[in-house]
Amino acid sequence: MKKLLQVDFDFAGPFGEEMSKKLVGLAESINNEPGMIWKIWTESQQEKLGGGIYLFENEAYAQAYLQMHSQRLKLMGVEEVRGHIFDINVPLSTINRAPITQSIEERK
Repeated sequence: MKKLLQVDFDFAGPFGEEMSKKLVGLAESINNEPGMIWKIWTESQQEKLGGGIYLFENEAYAQAYLQMHSQRLKLMGVEEVRGHIFDINVPLSTINRAPITQSIEERK
């Protein structure tokens, strides 16, 4: 069953266009993570937060990624990584045109 992973952490930047330029390599490497379907990058310069929303093939892949990513972020100076794994209510998400619907159908 597909799982949604939500991650956030305190982040001093860079944000916006500068972040986009500096983290291209990281973004490209995430595409090679086992079981990762997609990621939406999240940021709040005002609240000094970084993070992402991910769709994984299953909970085992999401858990493994969260553990690895938490360690990577800690090596980058992030003290606390908050991660939550959620089930997806596909019927209701479909009503609201969630990007997960097409991803789930394509991977069947």
